[in-house]
Amino acid sequence: MTSRDSISGATAICGLGMTELGRVYERTAADFAAEAVLLALADAGLAKHELDGLLINAGISQGVDLSLGQTLGLRSLSLQTQMQGYGSSAGQMVQYAAMAVHHGLARHVACVFADAPLVSGQRAGAAYGGARARRPGLGSIVPSLGFAGPIPLYALHAQRHMDLYGTTQDQLGAVALAARGWAAKNPRATMRDPLSLAGYHASPWVVAPFHVLDCCLVSNGAICVIVTSAERAKSLARPPAYVRGFGQGHQLEWNDSQPSLAQRSSAAAFAMARCEPRDFEQAQIYDCYTFTVLTTLEDYGFCKRGEGGPFVASGAVSPGGSLPMNTGGGMLSSYYMWGMTPISEAVIQARGDGGERQVTRNGLIAVSGNGGIFNHHATLVLSPHS
Repeated sequence: MTSRDSISGATAICGLGMTELGRVYERTAADFAAEAVLLALADAGLAKHELDGLLINAGISQGVDLSLGQTLGLRSLSLQTQMQGYGSSAGQMVQYAAMAVHHGLARHVACVFADAPLVSGQRAGAAYGGARARRPGLGSIVPSLGFAGPIPLYALHAQRHMDLYGTTQDQLGAVALAARGWAAKNPRATMRDPLSLAGYHASPWVVAPFHVLDCCLVSNGAICVIVTSAERAKSLARPPAYVRGFGQGHQLEWNDSQPSLAQRSSAAAFAMARCEPRDFEQAQIYDCYTFTVLTTLEDYGFCKRGEGGPFVASGAVSPGGSLPMNTGGGMLSSYYMWGMTPISEAVIQARGDGGERQVTRNGLIAVSGNGGIFNHHATLVLSPHS
């Protein structure tokens, strides 16, 4: 048995801590992070002194750092570091935690993401608007012309997909509608009002082909998960979400001649879990934009290249569809905690805690995380079964 085989199912997420999420003001990211860790410990039934690993991912506000361990009074850490792979960070943290636990470096590792970019009285977009002002010299020319932040770059990728494969605006809208349909079943979701295709088209343009409703929310809050061994997880307070497979992919620039990051990352994760795309019963996909969902579904093999648009338009990822996806509403309608959004929902589903949105088919759950402009990717395979 190889080391990759032996680690599959050998570790599990045993604790989940979620603060209030969304437009929650007058709190710092560090405050949110500390609360999320304590909530995850309570959820797992662990005492604070039993936590001996801490991995931290700070969001755009960069308001949490290694001092979190001191704030929490963690005096016996065997593992501590801060990580940054943007939206792939949460998936990476779980992977490194699983490896650390499996090889005896730590027993219980907390992975926490926290952010507090929203300020009362300011629009959400202002949270990501500082990059233009910070670029010195010639670097400020392109942002000064309005080409600032990640949205125009993702929009170019989306437009290329539309030009190559005939993907339509209605198909992008189908992703937004599916997310809203699931969010209506989630009491935590920020946007739960019904959404029609006409309503999607009526939302303001940001950068063509993206409307406002093609873009994720901006949220304050924190989420923490705790990883331990499968054996220890069985005796703790809540049902485990076993880590059956994982993989990563990284690149600095786009290269169409090579498999995409998501293809490489998911192939490694699926091989570790000894499964194929047809074996999955649901997916929690990183949906920073509606287009990101289409390309991830294609790269993961849930549909063929260029068929993501028709696949989502068929209702496959909506409530009642063949591949329930982003069952909490995702980052488009629920909350934006970078890669912790899909991970937290996967844990909820694996435990059977979804309430009205619970999917009975939860044996294998694919989870994706995307960072940068398709520069970093992480894949997890989670399951209630070891």
